[in-house]
Amino acid sequence: MLIDTHNHLDFPEFDADRNDVLAHCRALGVERQVLLGVFEGNWQRVWNMALAEEGLHAAFGLHPVYLAQHQPAHLDALRQKLEAHIGHPKLCAVGEIGLDYFIPELDRAAQQDLFENQLQMAADFELPALLHVRRSHAAVIATLKRFRLKRAGIIHAFAGSVEDAKEYLKLGFHLGLGGAPTWPQANRLRKVVAQLPLDAIVLETDSPDMAPAMHPYGRNSPEFLPDICAALAEIRGVTPEELATASSRNACAVFGW
Repeated sequence: MLIDTHNHLDFPEFDADRNDVLAHCRALGVERQVLLGVFEGNWQRVWNMALAEEGLHAAFGLHPVYLAQHQPAHLDALRQKLEAHIGHPKLCAVGEIGLDYFIPELDRAAQQDLFENQLQMAADFELPALLHVRRSHAAVIATLKRFRLKRAGIIHAFAGSVEDAKEYLKLGFHLGLGGAPTWPQANRLRKVVAQLPLDAIVLETDSPDMAPAMHPYGRNSPEFLPDICAALAEIRGVTPEELATASSRNACAVFGW
């Protein structure tokens, strides 16, 4: 069994062939997928998809990249959404949330406030948090140390150092790995991945973005998860079966499956 712990299958890039993609995923052994809400306007679409398809699960959040379109009322709406669905087997996390210091025009103070409000919801509802962390590891780690979530979650698209990884693991988080370590320029990241313990790793695609090196053209897809698993297993020095088993076990632990 393979689990894609992070994708955006609801995005328009999949509108033309979403059902075919899902069927192919099942044939390849990708049995569960987590769809991430990123702004208030796509939560219901993500939820409807999760309800309609076995093996799909939903997370709701306010992504820092969409900071300009988030409104104060959306935090209230998020709390209401989580409260309405808490305990439902299709709701699995708060996310995608976090801090993005790569895009200079994103106000860091506003991001921090948004992040902390959503971490508090994860704490209140005892849900794992699925975190976007881009050039902001120190700030995220410091924030997580203050919140100390009962259920930690996943650092999506982990691209930090071995030292960053150790800090996240001490906080109970798992590290999401997808296409980025397969890129030709990712020499430093591959060295880090080779040192990560198997019980730290979960697999993801971030579809339709971050396509792996073996599928360089067009959109990324959850159909590529077996190829990503094989490439990461080689980097990590284990068999694909070993990595698939470990990553799926880790994902089930995060989400309580």
